[in-house]
Amino acid sequence: MIPDYALADIFAFLMALSVLVYAILDGYDLGVGLLLPMNNEQHRDKMIASIGPFWDANETWLVLAVGLLLIAFPTAHSYILKALYLPAAVMLIGLILRGVAFDFRAKVRPGRKRTWDHVFKIGSLLATASQGYMLGAYVMGFEQSLGAIIFSLLSAVGVTMAYILIGASWLIMKTEQDLQQRAIRWATRASMVSFVGILAVCVVNPLINEQVMSRWTTAPSAYLFAMIPVLCFMFLTLQVLVLRRLPLANDEGCWLPFVLTTLVFLTCFAGLGVSFYPYVVPGVMTFTEAASAPDSLRFILYGALVVIPCILAYTVFSYRVFWGKVRDLTYY
Repeated sequence: MIPDYALADIFAFLMALSVLVYAILDGYDLGVGLLLPMNNEQHRDKMIASIGPFWDANETWLVLAVGLLLIAFPTAHSYILKALYLPAAVMLIGLILRGVAFDFRAKVRPGRKRTWDHVFKIGSLLATASQGYMLGAYVMGFEQSLGAIIFSLLSAVGVTMAYILIGASWLIMKTEQDLQQRAIRWATRASMVSFVGILAVCVVNPLINEQVMSRWTTAPSAYLFAMIPVLCFMFLTLQVLVLRRLPLANDEGCWLPFVLTTLVFLTCFAGLGVSFYPYVVPGVMTFTEAASAPDSLRFILYGALVVIPCILAYTVFSYRVFWGKVRDLTYY
């Protein structure tokens, strides 16, 4: 029997896992959408083909994360969605545009395909920018001051560049020749901007939040927490060094940029967790305070322990079936 006091933390972990997996998996296909080159239809077709078998399933993790927030932490769900109503609506519009454009570009006359590629790119931008804005608003505790809005806008730019980085890293792994060379250049530029953006967040976040400052500067935990940004910047530095050497003979190491970018995402996410846990709404309510009744959480947990492994299983299966370079994939 799981004790009552542990249920909120279990659901917090499941929700955090869902958000992290979503950021990585849907992050790369959003990044690919942002990178679509309007001057090269062949490259656009290959880029879309590289995400074709996966992109729709990747969004399942967002649905799971929001669902867990709603049923496990309804008070926090109401608070957060009320504060983020407009950017959340923009995100949904962007995701809808992506879905419509993805299907229409494959069915319209060749002369109109470029229009739907534009729509796909715009939808990707709306989704990534709104997610970045929401992250910035969350870090700022949902303040409505001018400074908070400016920080959220800068966060929108930073998250967009992070998605471009992981999208370019995906293309390096999945493509060859000219498109791969182009993706290497995209990833190199995005790595530089991401480095600056992550450094800015590391500096600003403790300055605007006393709890975060205390957590990151109080010994002895501060010594352990300090390893998180060190590892993050180490992975980014390795990323740049690897990109400078690619492509190698026989396309060896083409997977390294994507792995390193995933590690950057993981360390950034760990930094946010360390900064704000146990608060689900920074400075307002903890996971325990926002949690549903223990009996409800225990009942929901049984369903989650069935659903989440199933999602993981078909995700792994789909990637295994459609693995390989884009030339081996069939766009449908």
